[in-house]
Amino acid sequence: MLKKLFYICNFFLIILYLYPGSIIGYIFYRNLYKQPQLTNDFLSLSANHFYTFFIISLIGLFSFKDSKKIISYLILLSIFLELSHIIIPNRSFQFSDLFGNVFGIIVSIILIRVFKYWRKQ
Repeated sequence: MLKKLFYICNFFLIILYLYPGSIIGYIFYRNLYKQPQLTNDFLSLSANHFYTFFIISLIGLFSFKDSKKIISYLILLSIFLELSHIIIPNRSFQFSDLFGNVFGIIVSIILIRVFKYWRKQ
């Protein structure tokens, strides 16, 4: 069940990242160029990107036993999707977005490891 959720989330994440504009901005504001902001950015990280990759990483790490492969996949996906903004019209590459992606993955890894350690006790 969780694997299916992970695949569905991945599919929508890729669509949202590769679309030349903001689909969510269009849904909420009827404006393809306005991005909804959940919270203010922090520590030079994009909060939206952090939350997105934190959640998808949690789902992925709970779904698959081989955490090394899923971690590698998530990091490569985050880098690929952010670099793709260089060539996608109406999108731009930003280091704060990339750092938000990677930091979301790192925080989810730490949280999962603490949870698994705590659960063994």
